[in-house]
Amino acid sequence: MTERGRRHERRIGKEERSNGAEELPKEPTAAPEEKSRKEEKKEASKKEYARLHKEAESLQRELEKSRKELEELKEQAAAQNDRYLRMMAEYDNFRKRAANEKDGIYSNACADVLKEILPVIDALEMAVKFGGEGEQILKGVEMTIAKFKEALDKLGVTEIEAKTFDPNFHNAVMHVEDENFKENEIAEVFQKGYKKGDKIIRYAMVKVAN
Repeated sequence: MTERGRRHERRIGKEERSNGAEELPKEPTAAPEEKSRKEEKKEASKKEYARLHKEAESLQRELEKSRKELEELKEQAAAQNDRYLRMMAEYDNFRKRAANEKDGIYSNACADVLKEILPVIDALEMAVKFGGEGEQILKGVEMTIAKFKEALDKLGVTEIEAKTFDPNFHNAVMHVEDENFKENEIAEVFQKGYKKGDKIIRYAMVKVAN
């Protein structure tokens, strides 16, 4: 083959290779505006993430603070409950002591009264034992009354005066018109009254004139 033929074949082969080769697809180049929007979205996402993260941390701190406050409130409630229980126990002890003291005062008062009245009973028993007639019996009764009044004096009990009617001390069961008595003057005492200090033990039962 001549030199001319060989050049011709090479040219034909080169053209065939050039025609038969497949062109590779080129990567699309992003437009500047689209790239800018993507960057803005990415930056916005970062900022939103940072904001949410910051809020989450704030909520976590608030939660820890609330837990701490709750624990403190629980401790305070427990302390208050403990004080309340102690106070109730102290009150119950006080109530029991007061009741015992009250019973003791009442018992002591009764014992003191009975101790002063017992001599009166002794005198009555003596009068019954030895008997007697007339003046002896009268004298025995008078002695008994005297002993009883003495016992009342020792107990601080006094007889209520019965001169002029006073509703604070007397109980008027009858009224009478009598020129011999002044207005509201007590004409008769049916039952003597007694008092201890300012406390009325028994009102005097009286008849009031005019």
